[in-house]
Amino acid sequence: MGNGTATADLDVALEKHRTELTGYCYRMLGSSFEAEDAVQDTLVRAWRSYEKFEGRSSLRSWLYRIATNVCLDMLTAGNKRARPMDLTESTPLARAALSPRPDNTWLEPMPDARVLPTVEDPAEAAVAKESVRLAFMAALQQLPPKQRAVLILREVLAWKASEVAELLGTSVASVNSALQRARATLAERADAGPEGAVSDPLDEEQQKLLERYVQAFEGYDMTALTALLHEDAIMTMPPFDLWLRGTADITGFMTTIGASCAGSRLLPVQANGLPGFAHYKPDPENGGFSPWAVQILEISDGRITGFHCFLDTQRWFPLFDLPLHLEAEADEIEKGV
Repeated sequence: MGNGTATADLDVALEKHRTELTGYCYRMLGSSFEAEDAVQDTLVRAWRSYEKFEGRSSLRSWLYRIATNVCLDMLTAGNKRARPMDLTESTPLARAALSPRPDNTWLEPMPDARVLPTVEDPAEAAVAKESVRLAFMAALQQLPPKQRAVLILREVLAWKASEVAELLGTSVASVNSALQRARATLAERADAGPEGAVSDPLDEEQQKLLERYVQAFEGYDMTALTALLHEDAIMTMPPFDLWLRGTADITGFMTTIGASCAGSRLLPVQANGLPGFAHYKPDPENGGFSPWAVQILEISDGRITGFHCFLDTQRWFPLFDLPLHLEAEADEIEKGV
């Protein structure tokens, strides 16, 4: 590299692509932290080999080629990240046991801001959001790595078959064949399609549903919560493989094993193209509230159908730039006086 200005210019040029590359690597890997590592690796490799980049393609497509190779290398271990319901049957509340599995088992949540670049076109923005939703992400994880790359590049990022073929060093025919096989696999998964139920931005009815949810949860009002949940709603709690189906088991869990969450506080977050909340529960030792989970909600037809709680707060709260303690509000302290 010639001089400092050229180096700084290259840094700026590479950095512009960080968010979209993180989105790509996240869809490929199913892990927020591995995605950020993969992008860092991609940018370092690009920086080091920039003198060999002769501008035969755009900088963007060159970066995607490097990122694809990084992800394919990381996926040779064969680890497929999953949701609890991809691995086991639901457990009746009477047999509920909290047994954790290793971190690398689970599909991880991701803040929208880290993976969804700002785009002008509302249709493009909607596709980007749909393609990081938990159900779609879980379906992607079922595809072999090369098919996964083809599907993301063609369907999500709208690359031409010829561009994907060039990136993967293969033929247009083999790209089209991989895309057909990937589509067929996704079509077999009933929950993998775009969850058209969540509008972007949220419509008035969905906003009201979320407001009622916050009131019901913070008030720990199980009757009100039952009215908001779909009768077949699912609750998951990674890193535990337990998952529950149906309002009776979910509210039953919350009032028994989860009873210490009464009196919690929820702060809104945007994650995986879906509405979510940072869940803080009362901290009897230190006062105020301590982190408990990042919740991500799936909504359909005016009800909550999925209620996914990611409990590893030491990892998730910093990722979402959330504080690791909430003070009690002044009115709460006055009530206690």
